[in-house]
Amino acid sequence: MNDQKQILPEIEGRVTPDRDLSGLTWLRVGGPADWLVQPASLDDLCGFLAALDPFVPVFPMGVGSNLIVRDGGLRAAVIRLGRGFNGIEIDGTRVTAGAAALDSHVARRAADAGVDLTFLRTIPGAIGGAVRMNAGCYGTYVADRLVEVQAVTREGRVVTLSRDELNLAYRSSDLPEGWVLTQAVFEAPAGDPATLEATMAEQIARRDESQPSKERTAGSTFRNPAGYSSTGRADDTHDLKAWKLIDEAGMRGAQVGGAMMSEKHSNFLINTGGATAADLEGLGETVREKVFQTTGISLEWEVMRVGEPAPEADN
Repeated sequence: MNDQKQILPEIEGRVTPDRDLSGLTWLRVGGPADWLVQPASLDDLCGFLAALDPFVPVFPMGVGSNLIVRDGGLRAAVIRLGRGFNGIEIDGTRVTAGAAALDSHVARRAADAGVDLTFLRTIPGAIGGAVRMNAGCYGTYVADRLVEVQAVTREGRVVTLSRDELNLAYRSSDLPEGWVLTQAVFEAPAGDPATLEATMAEQIARRDESQPSKERTAGSTFRNPAGYSSTGRADDTHDLKAWKLIDEAGMRGAQVGGAMMSEKHSNFLINTGGATAADLEGLGETVREKVFQTTGISLEWEVMRVGEPAPEADN
């Protein structure tokens, strides 16, 4: 809860103080943000950040698909982009997508236009997060298709960054803290729309067969120590895959409170109902400990964890 009650700059969009974030994350956990900021346009966002006290932390939040907000909430101005930032434009084989555009929508729109961004179809979340984490699937990553991004700095300036300037690597990028991605430009191979649609349908079927896609999850919980995601090919190796290490540690199906490592895919942390952020993160840390004891490998979180734990109750 925000005790200072600082007055934030006015915007065209909406600023909501002490906004509970649990309903905005796929895991449905977490406490309040000091402020939830929903700018109406690029100019609105720039003006807000330019006028915002430089000591107020800024946290850009997408659709909450890869995120645990701790139970005590987030001491920051949380920026959540909406309709003014979800446009998709296609020119030949170049696709420009707003940061709030869902990955699956971009993949489908591109396929309809004969452009192959099919790898985005099964990636949960929006384009901003996909770029930030260099998301990838079936052997293709954002880095393989990205040309450049538009972002707004913490001071409210609009900048353009090339793919190389982001230093994209496995599940990481070098975007400075507090900068807000607003748009991404992709260049992708041309393809037959019907063939691309069939490819995406196959990917969806494969995902649903192997992953708990109907549960409350945040996608893959831990990064693969191998340093790459599954390729989906017949020759794919499972050595140093997070799920295999979790299985070897006997943690498939492990539970803490309402949190559980999925029986269907053991690298998926799920909220079975009533889990707290502390349950989820605590189970994840127990899994990391067991895997380290078993294999000597320290799993790295892929799910982002932010905020503060719940305050301890007074005696």
